[in-house]
Amino acid sequence: MTSVHLDTARTWRGGQNQVLLTVTGLSGLGHPAVLVAQASGELSRRAQEGLRTVALNPTGEFDVKAGWRLHRILRSVAPDVVHVHDPMGVALMAIALKMQPRLTPRPLIVASRRVDFHLKRNAFSRWKYRHIDVFIAVSGLIARMLVEDGIPADRVEVVHDGVHLSVLDKITAQDAHKAFWLPHGAPLVGNVAALVPHKGHKYLIEAAALVVPQVPDARFVILGEGELRQSLEHQVKTLGLERHVFLPGFQADALALQKSFDVFVMSSITEGLGSSMLDAMACGTPVVGTRAGGIPEAITHEQTGLLVRPHHADELAAAIVRLLKDPAERARLGAAGRARAEANFSVETMVDGTLAVYQARLGARTT
Repeated sequence: MTSVHLDTARTWRGGQNQVLLTVTGLSGLGHPAVLVAQASGELSRRAQEGLRTVALNPTGEFDVKAGWRLHRILRSVAPDVVHVHDPMGVALMAIALKMQPRLTPRPLIVASRRVDFHLKRNAFSRWKYRHIDVFIAVSGLIARMLVEDGIPADRVEVVHDGVHLSVLDKITAQDAHKAFWLPHGAPLVGNVAALVPHKGHKYLIEAAALVVPQVPDARFVILGEGELRQSLEHQVKTLGLERHVFLPGFQADALALQKSFDVFVMSSITEGLGSSMLDAMACGTPVVGTRAGGIPEAITHEQTGLLVRPHHADELAAAIVRLLKDPAERARLGAAGRARAEANFSVETMVDGTLAVYQARLGARTT
């Protein structure tokens, strides 16, 4: 089975990691997979070894030239499945399907949905999503939202994101204390996420201000880049946390650094599932998360991590302090999180689930 995977992002976030894991996993199972991505993007750079990659550099959803380029790629590859991994890609796919000569036979069109935002209700949004044969939602919550947005339930499947456990286990831990000149032995509270509003960093920094008086040597490391950098830096300064909260920006070796965190915090106010949280669980790092989006589908409160209400910095702080002061509890929740990742969120489970969706939908066409 041949598939083409389209992702238009220039940056590297959890979604791009899942695209790479999907394409690599399918290829490893003997199913040829072609990646179509930004030529200068981080996804293309990381996919250079061993994968067939084709450049596409759209300027936006209405880029007809890019749609024509995609049409030519699809005619050349003649895939059984086209898997679109972001909203801009859905628009370009819809444009490509309208180009002459039409794609025959028409491939199965699959769209991943990784964010817990409702679909836009304008005419263009309705038009582009009309071309999708099946949606793959990364959480049950997103699946329910798609149905609420008018997508028929029989066109929605749930396949959770995955973690490449064997690869992660081989990554050598990098001491964040040394990397960022932090005091040796200081307990580290970490977060890996783009600096955008829905990731809730504002509340994590507010929580830090409540944690430091109780755990004075605690340090908070937030790995990621984004539009809120200046406002978050201003918040850190205003709260007098310059010696305790650090924003080192995007780090290509985030997984190696993540292994040195004592506690991982997912402070999101909305979240599809949270691939960096899954990485933390796979590392055996205890997780404090919010009850936002699909996070509770991975974290069972008091069993595989701790959950608090989103927007509540005081609850976030209390959970962090509890874990920093209780090494045994950290070890217990970390081990349980690892076991949960192995059982439910391995890359093999994710790839097998994705392939099963392809096979079932293509099979339905012939019956």
